[in-house]
Amino acid sequence: MSWGTELWDQFDSLEKHTQWGIDVLEKYIKFVKDRAEIELSYAKQLRNLSKKYQPKKNSKEEEEYRYSSTRAFLATLNEMNDYAGQREVISENMTSLIIGELTRYVQELKQERKSHFHDGRKAQQHVETCWKQLEATKRRFERDCKEADRAQQYFEKMDADINVTKADVEKARQQAQLRHQLAEDSKAEYSSTLQKFNSEQHDHYYTHIPNIFQKIQEMEERRIVRIGESMKTFAEIDRQVIPIIGKCLDEITKAAESVDHKNDSQMVIEAFKSGFEPPGDVDFEDFTQPMKRTVSETSLSNSRADGKYEPKFGGKSKGKLWPFIKKNKGAGPEDFSNLPPEQRRKKLQQKVDELNKDIQKEIDQRDALTKMKDVFIKNPQMGDAASVDHRLSELEQNIEKLRLEVQKFEGWLAEVEGRLPARSEQARRQSRLYEAQNTSAENSCAQDRESPDGSYTEEQSQEAEMKLSATDFDDEFDDEEPLPTIGTCKALYPFEGQNEGTVSVAEGEMLYVIEEDKGDGWTRIRRNEDEEGYVPTSYIEVYLDKNAKGAMTYI
Repeated sequence: MSWGTELWDQFDSLEKHTQWGIDVLEKYIKFVKDRAEIELSYAKQLRNLSKKYQPKKNSKEEEEYRYSSTRAFLATLNEMNDYAGQREVISENMTSLIIGELTRYVQELKQERKSHFHDGRKAQQHVETCWKQLEATKRRFERDCKEADRAQQYFEKMDADINVTKADVEKARQQAQLRHQLAEDSKAEYSSTLQKFNSEQHDHYYTHIPNIFQKIQEMEERRIVRIGESMKTFAEIDRQVIPIIGKCLDEITKAAESVDHKNDSQMVIEAFKSGFEPPGDVDFEDFTQPMKRTVSETSLSNSRADGKYEPKFGGKSKGKLWPFIKKNKGAGPEDFSNLPPEQRRKKLQQKVDELNKDIQKEIDQRDALTKMKDVFIKNPQMGDAASVDHRLSELEQNIEKLRLEVQKFEGWLAEVEGRLPARSEQARRQSRLYEAQNTSAENSCAQDRESPDGSYTEEQSQEAEMKLSATDFDDEFDDEEPLPTIGTCKALYPFEGQNEGTVSVAEGEMLYVIEEDKGDGWTRIRRNEDEEGYVPTSYIEVYLDKNAKGAMTYI
């Protein structure tokens, strides 16, 4: 039984069959891999299950495990943990002994199969080349024979014609002899090529192809044997852990058999027995005769002490200065008109700097392309100078667009910088717009939890949940004594303090400064002893020290 003799003409079929065999092997590898993953996941779930029901150390649960039933349950949990370890062993062995080995074998098998079929195609191409040579010599021999016959007929015709000169007849005779010689040469070549082809064809079908197909057959049989051995290993891996799993189950059974209900009942007695005797019979009391009644020592007439419950409140509701309200994160207008003047100026300046960087990048690209174009002009063999013109035009357009953008933002920036020293009506409107936007965002965050006096309060349940956070904030904002005055300030713009922790100011109003801006854009001020809060730093002009030395303006 040999593929080389029985399947000599089934080259394509064998190629498909061997590819199918490799697909089957890869499919089996995928199956074992999924099984290993299932075993690993199963082991992980068993370990988590065992850990979940383990008693907590130094807890009441640990004391309960002195009973035989709970001790048996604890032993079951421990054995389940060991059982999970055996499932992990199965997964590890399948990964190393089957998946890893077969994966390497598949790669070797693909290379061997590719080599064998490459040799088969090469042999087929050689036979086809010989056949083409045979066909070419055959056609040449046939053509030369026909031309020799035509030359002979022409010579005979010329020889029979009395009007033809003797020289023409001689010429026709020589031509006929030449054609006959060519025909004989073609015949010899055709005969030689035919013998060579028959020899090559015999070697192909009786030597080369059988040898190649025999190697392919041996390769395929090794694959079949290998997959069978892997299936046997698959079963052996499971069988190897069965004794240990059996021991785990035996230990669980042993623990279950150790449960002693009588002993557990006795332990309950020992745990809860009080040691007192049950009360005796109640004596009869005769009320028909006057007598001095005494209170029995065993009576239950003693009243219990009334326990008073003093509810503890979470603390007084303190008004907290809280200016750090979550700001509106929605997309604002292009000119940042929703921001205060100073913040808007910073944003516009940042945008201008970014655009200038983009312009510089485009200019660098343009300069590089210009140099490249000059090189192409001087050395045409290095490239076509006209090929970069389109890109240079695009860069010029991009630079022009970016410059227009810079001019637009610089115009807004100049408008803001010119507006900061003096307050214009348009700036007032923008300020009110900004305050209205922030107010809506802040009110949505606060959720109408302001008390009538402006302090920030919470519900009773929320105050209990935020106890730790409130303590931290109290340390920062709730001072035992009022903060000292560190300077004065003048309001440059009106500000409506509608949010908790803020105060309203009028344009030109003089106020006391009690805390500088910490970098968040807010300054803490005081109007009188009872009214203080935060205002935007960009809305006021601050003078530190009472003597107005080193006046500093936050704009």
